[in-house]
Formats: sequence, structure tokens, C-alpha cells
Amino acid sequence: MSGQDKTKLLLKGTAILAIAALLSKMLGVVYRIPYQNITGNLGFYVYQQVYPLYSLLLILATAGFPIAVSKLVAERLALGDQEGAKRVFRVSTVVLSLTGVFFFLLLYFTAPVIAGYMEDERLIMPIRSVSYALLVVPVMAAIRGYFQGHQNMIPTAVSQIVEQIIRVVTILALSYWFIQNSYDEYYAGAGAVFGAFTGAVAALLVLLLFWKRVKKTTQETVKEGQQTKVFEQESAWVLMKKILYLAIPICLGAMVLPLFQLVDAFSFVKILINSGWEAELSRELKGIFDRGQPLVQFAAFFATALSLALVPSISEAHARKDTGLIAARSEIAMRLTLFIGLGASFGLATLAGPVNIMLYKTDEGTTALAILAFTTVFSTLGITSGAILQGLGQVIIPARNLFIGVIVKTILNILLIPIWGIEGAAAATVAAYAVATILNLIALYQYTGLQVSFNKFFSKPVFAVLAMTLFVWLSMKGLSLGLANIISHERLLYSFVALVAVLIGVAVFGVALLRFGAVTKEELVNIPKINKLIPILQRLKLLK
Repeated sequence: MSGQDKTKLLLKGTAILAIAALLSKMLGVVYRIPYQNITGNLGFYVYQQVYPLYSLLLILATAGFPIAVSKLVAERLALGDQEGAKRVFRVSTVVLSLTGVFFFLLLYFTAPVIAGYMEDERLIMPIRSVSYALLVVPVMAAIRGYFQGHQNMIPTAVSQIVEQIIRVVTILALSYWFIQNSYDEYYAGAGAVFGAFTGAVAALLVLLLFWKRVKKTTQETVKEGQQTKVFEQESAWVLMKKILYLAIPICLGAMVLPLFQLVDAFSFVKILINSGWEAELSRELKGIFDRGQPLVQFAAFFATALSLALVPSISEAHARKDTGLIAARSEIAMRLTLFIGLGASFGLATLAGPVNIMLYKTDEGTTALAILAFTTVFSTLGITSGAILQGLGQVIIPARNLFIGVIVKTILNILLIPIWGIEGAAAATVAAYAVATILNLIALYQYTGLQVSFNKFFSKPVFAVLAMTLFVWLSMKGLSLGLANIISHERLLYSFVALVAVLIGVAVFGVALLRFGAVTKEELVNIPKINKLIPILQRLKLLK
């Protein structure tokens, strides 16, 4: 295979993994809304207390290992060392299986201690329910890494999507069954988090089917006489050290985001109870606060998609030492992210009431949701700036800055929750992401020399978003008053109000960005397909 063919294969594989990752993330966010509708605020609280804990241990057990394994496998295959590649797989499987068993035992037997610290003994069963997935997922990580080392991304992509689909089906089916059969929210939560195990088993079966096909093909190749080269084999201990050396930095970077949710899981209810709130009400309030998480995560999808494209493009410019190209790509990426983040933050904050009723049936926690909406602008900018830094080879800096954000979140939770309750927790989250993002932007300036135009980056987009906010607010008020006597069902009414106001907001924001000159004709010319709209925009006098 030629170098050009290998590059095409790599790009195709990366695109497949990126699409699978985005689909998995979308499924992983959307299900939380019907789950909350089935189990209520308390059921949502149970799930959100337990799942971040599992996510953190899962990252400790597996994060970085597929990349580490794929790198070592690819290196050996490049030399024609098939046996060496298999040996990497065998050693990694043993290492990951042991870490999986260790973290399973740790989570299962410390469940009473963790539940006690969370001020809720009834969480023992859900915590133990999710722990079983740790026996399966690490083995999957090794198999995925082996396939990726062969530049075969299809098994990983398919297994990721199957895993998420089965997990979501399990969550909704078991939680619904428990609630309908008069079990409490803790049983429903235990059933929901057990979806991590069923999803993992389904994904492992998919990977084993791919493995069977690949093994058959390999055996046929050997029979035809295509023998591999023979190399001196490294000891299992040396291989294990290499795998850990590659995996641990990635693991440390990945574990920071679940820490944000874990801070709330361990501190929110405890702080409220210690401040004199009743235990049951504190848990209910935690469930209400958690309503904002899926919305903030959903708004960050654009930044996640952009970051997947950014890392290789920035890496390419960095390898060529083209500082001008790095600055130009960084600038357009940050501006696009800012537009999306500002629009989503102000739009969700304005429509917090109707959106809350549309998705969660009641308007409880609307003020906290409105505050939490502003996390979006910082989280999206943080994701994009972090991706640029990673493309420049600065992998540790974004993780370090997020970790500083976690510390800020912890301190502000302690200070603000006793005073403002869930609104205090929301404000702490916004401030924590703001700190992490500002630190990223400082680092970005240091490494790229990125010049930020005040007009392009701030004043023009802010004028555009304020115009959007005004139209959205007027639409929301007008529709709510005008349709109140026509649509009697509250949830249906506010669903209509929210959806129409969102459409109006998107249209107004787009027009305002063009009219205020935040986006210019010269910039649109360089965007494929969008540039075909330039004559229409000029006729409508929308372009400056």
C-alpha cells in the first residue's frame, strides 16, 4: 500500500470514528430527558449521583488504552511483525482485565462507604449495579486498540453505536418497568445504570464477531505462504510499561470532565443537609439542578465536532511550522465557536422557562437553568481552545486548566450553595468553566500569538446576540399571551412557544451577525456551499 493510500485510509478511519463518537454522544445526552420524565426529579438524582462515579473509574481503567495499543500495534505491523502485534494485544488484554477486576471490586465493596458520604444509604444498590460494567469494558478497550492499530476503525465505530443504543434501550425499558410495577426511584436508577453493563456486553459481542472474521482472513493469508518477519520479543513487563506510559497522560486528561459532575455528586446534597435542609428535599433539588446538564452538553456538540476536525489541521500547520496558518485557523475556529456559544447561552437563558416545561413537565429550577445556560459559551470555547492546544502538542495544558476549574467549582460550591441553593451550584459551574477557558485562551495566545480583534470577537457578536435576545423574549411573551386561551395544555403550549422562539432566534441571530459585520463577504467566499448564498444575501442587503 502506497503512502498516499495509507493517508487516505487514516483520514477515512478518523472520520468514521469522529462520526461514531458524535452519534454516541448525542444518544448519551438525549435519553436523559425521557428518563427524567419516567422517574421524576428523584430518579434523575439517583442516576446523576452514580453514573459520574462509574465514568471516572471507567476512564481510570480504560482511557488512553485503545490509542496506546493501536500505536504499538501499528508500529509492529509497519515492520511486518504480526506476532509482535498480537503480543501487544495479549499483554494489554491481561493488564486491562486486571484493572477492570480491581475497579469492579473497589466500587462494589466500597459502595456503602460512598453512599454514606453522599448522605444516602439507598444508593448502595445503584452503585453496585453499575460496577459490573467494569468487568467487560476494559477488554473492549484492548480489542478496539488492536483493530485501530490495523487502521480498521469500523469495528470500534460500530461497537460504540451498538453499545450506546443497547444502553439507552436498557435505561428506558428497565426504569419504566420498575416505576410501572410500583418499585421506587432507587430501583429504577439501579436498572438504568445497569445499562452500562448490557451495552458493554452487546459491544463486546460485536467486536468478537469482527474478530472472528479477521482471524479467519489472517489464517488464510498464512496458508497462502505470506509469513511475517520474526523479531526478538520484548518482555511482558516492558510492553506493559510502554502501554501505561502512553495511556496514563491521556487518562489524566479525560478524567477531568467527570470530576465536575462528581463534585456536585459528593458535595451538593451534603452541603444542603449540613445547612439545615431536609434530606429528601435536598435530593429532590439535586435532581432538579441536574436538568441543565443534558442541555449544556447538547449545545457543546458543535464545539466537539469542530475540535475533532481541528486537531489534525492544527497539527499539520504546526508540523510545517506555519505560524500564520495556525493563527488563521485558530482565529476562525474560535470565532465560530463564540457565535454558537453566545447564541446558545443567551437563547437558553431567555427561554429557560418554556424549555424547562417542554422537556421536564414543570418549571422547577428555571432560574438555575437560566444561570447554567451561560456554561455553554465557556464550555464550547474551552473545548475548541483545548483542541487547538492539543494540535500544537500541548496536551497537558487543557487538562491542567480544567482541573483548576474543578478546584474552583469545589470551593464555590461550599461558599454559594448554603446561600443560594441550586442557583449557587449553577453559578459555581459557570465560574469554574470560565476560569478554565480563560486559562486556555491565555495559553493559546502564548503559543499561537493569536490576535483578537475587539470588534470581530466581542462588540459585533454581542450586539448581534442582544438583538436576538430581544426578539426571542418578545416572541416568547407574545406567543405565551396570545396562545394561552387557544392551547390549554401547559406543556403543549410552552413546547410550541419554545420551538417557534428558537427558530426566530436562529434567524435573527444569523441576520444580525451579517448586518453588524461580525461575518463578512470575504470570509463567506472561502466556505464551500455557503459561498453560493452570497448573491442572495447581497440582494437582500444583508452583507456588509
